[in-house]
Amino acid sequence: MNLSPAELWIGGILTLMIFSFLYRDNPFYKFAEHLFVGVSAAYWMVQGVWGTLMPNLVAKVAPGMVQSFMPEAAGKNPEWHYLIAALFGVLLLTRLVPSIGWLSRWSLAFVVGYSAGTNFIRYLQSDFIAQIRSTMIPLVVQGQGGLDLGASFSHLVLIVGVFCGLVYFFFSKEHHGALGRVSRIGVWTLMVTFGASFGYTVMARISLLLGRLQALIIWLRLVSGGS
Repeated sequence: MNLSPAELWIGGILTLMIFSFLYRDNPFYKFAEHLFVGVSAAYWMVQGVWGTLMPNLVAKVAPGMVQSFMPEAAGKNPEWHYLIAALFGVLLLTRLVPSIGWLSRWSLAFVVGYSAGTNFIRYLQSDFIAQIRSTMIPLVVQGQGGLDLGASFSHLVLIVGVFCGLVYFFFSKEHHGALGRVSRIGVWTLMVTFGASFGYTVMARISLLLGRLQALIIWLRLVSGGS
């Protein structure tokens, strides 16, 4: 880590403040928590202004105002229809005024409706159809030396797991007998899937923890006068 001593001191102290919650809730943890939330909110506010508002609204409506620091806007004609989006954005802020807060519902309705319509097609193609295509695989896989037992077994487990999982969500008939046994396999398949997903999330959080511990060790070396 190429950090200055001041940055190491700040990071180390704040890390200890956050870890102090492992003992109990205390003012040091609350200070670090509020500082993190405040700095994050300020950072994303600046990113939203300069990364979204300026190029997608101001540069479209008044390109002459931003051409000094956005050369790509030079020479472009104003696109006044972007003012409609600006109006909807202003209406969202009316929730801060209780007497006219109902106006924000128009913006919310437009955002929710547009997002639902566009994301429906996108998710239908990227998730639903892709998942169906992923199960259309051969049960018997032939390799260069003949039958590929590993790939064939993997395909068999995938197809059986998907089928049993779908049977579990079939509620038109009571799950007894053979149907109940198949649905039980579907339950185990879902449990393994959710467990793997949860394990992946835990590993991602552990990697973040290791990063903080590594930074803390470097800071402790600085405090002790080591290299």
